[in-house]
Order: sequence, then structure tokens, then C-alpha cells
Amino acid sequence: MNIADYRREYTQSGLNRKDLAADPLKQFERWFKQALDSDYPDANAMSLSTVSAEGKPSARTVLLKGLDDEGFTFFTNYNSAKGQDIAGNNQVALLFPWLQFERQVRISGTVEMLSPEASAEYFLSRPLGSQLGAWASDQSKTIASREALSDQFNAIAERFKDRSPTTPEHWGGYKVIPEAIEFWQGRESRLHDRFEYRLVEGLWEVHRLQP
Repeated sequence: MNIADYRREYTQSGLNRKDLAADPLKQFERWFKQALDSDYPDANAMSLSTVSAEGKPSARTVLLKGLDDEGFTFFTNYNSAKGQDIAGNNQVALLFPWLQFERQVRISGTVEMLSPEASAEYFLSRPLGSQLGAWASDQSKTIASREALSDQFNAIAERFKDRSPTTPEHWGGYKVIPEAIEFWQGRESRLHDRFEYRLVEGLWEVHRLQP
């Protein structure tokens, strides 16, 4: 198998400056809605890249759980590897790879914790199994076996068998506040359309980038 020989042309669409929204978050909403309306699998899945206090980069997939005029929200264990990275370096990046549409959205900015009240509101909306899992998993730490993980879960389920789980102190939400957002649309001959919004003195500037 020669991976270098694998290629295809991108021919579905194009992206023109005149068609872009003035606000990149509104433009993101357009593309996100199109993905949702087409039943794109896991349209809210995004790669989150963090950098540790020692300068080591790391990436993983998380789920977008909120979008407003300020930015993009996700939830996780604060003691996880990503949580530890964020505690030491609040500069992060997001990537939405909507490959079925020959599109991707790249976002960079800073991240901040949501309030305990906002985290609790979302936590209480989750299925019971997800609530118990947030308590049971010491995320990113080693564990001896699957059976040991099941034992931890069962112990938590027993603990809360007669009452609803409360929100763990080690679990909650983050919001990514964007400083730059790029919209990428595949085109033929690798002459892709790329538009970058960048925040300059409180206003969004838009520039076409070379592919």
C-alpha cells in the first residue's frame, strides 16, 4: 500500500467572500446547521488541541455542547490530561473536520471555565449513565482492567441508588473564546478556498488565504 498515491479531487462546492457572514460565529452556525440537517454523523465532534505547561502539544476529540456570541463550549473532567494542560496554558485550538462536505473549520483562542452553575445545569441534563460515569472515571489515569473500571462504576451507582447524582467538583465546562477562525472549502487542483477571520481591536477582519 502506497499512501502517497492516495488522492482525490475536491469538487463539491466553492466559497466566495461575498457569501460570508460578517461574524464568524454566524458563519459557523450556517455550516453547522447544514451538517446537522444532512444527518452528518457526529457533526458536533471537534478536535481539541492543548499544550502543556512544558510545551508539549496534545490533541483529542471532544463534543461541542454549546455555541453563543462568545464562543464554543465543551465539558470534561478538570483533572484529565486536557484539564491539566489548560490549567497551565489557556491557549487552545479546535478543528471541525466535516470531510463529507469537503470542509473544515479551524479555531484558535483562549479557554476559560464555565461557572459552577452553568456546569451543574448541563450535568443534570445528561443521562444517568453519563452522570455516574463522570463520578466513576478518574479520567486519563491508569487502571488495572476493564473489570476494575466496572467495579468503580458499580460502587458509584450504589452510592447514588436512592438519590440523583450531584455535579462532581472535578467535572465541568469550558468555553473557547476565539481569536481566529478559518473556513476551508476544498476545490479542484488543491486551489482550496480559505478565509480567515481574525479579531483585531475588538473587530473581525476577514482575509482570503492562499491554499
